[in-house]
Amino acid sequence: MFYKQLENGEVAECSLEEWSAAFDMIEQRRVAWDDVGNMQVSIVFLGTDHGFGMGKLPVLWETMIFGLPNEEEYQERYTSRKDALAGHQQAVSLAQSKLKQGER
Repeated sequence: MFYKQLENGEVAECSLEEWSAAFDMIEQRRVAWDDVGNMQVSIVFLGTDHGFGMGKLPVLWETMIFGLPNEEEYQERYTSRKDALAGHQQAVSLAQSKLKQGER
C-alpha cells in the first residue's frame, strides 16, 4: 500500500505512480529540517508502511539526526504526523544538548 501527504497534512492512499512521483520530490516529503551546529534533524514522510503491516496504523514518518558524535545513530518512526512533529522537537532538543556538551 502506498500513501501520499495532502496539502492539509492528512494522508491518503495512492497508486504506485502517485507515490513514485511524490517520492522523487524531497520538498513534498520533508516535513521539517533543523540545523543544530554540525548536526541536522530531519523528519520525512515515508509513503509506505515501515511497520510492514504489523500494527493497527501504518508507520509513515521518520525522524533522524545526522552528524551525531561518536558514530551514534538516532532514528524514530511514527504513525501520525502529530507524533512525528513532537518527536522531531525531542530530537532537536537532544541535538542541542549534545551541542551544549561540546560533543559536536
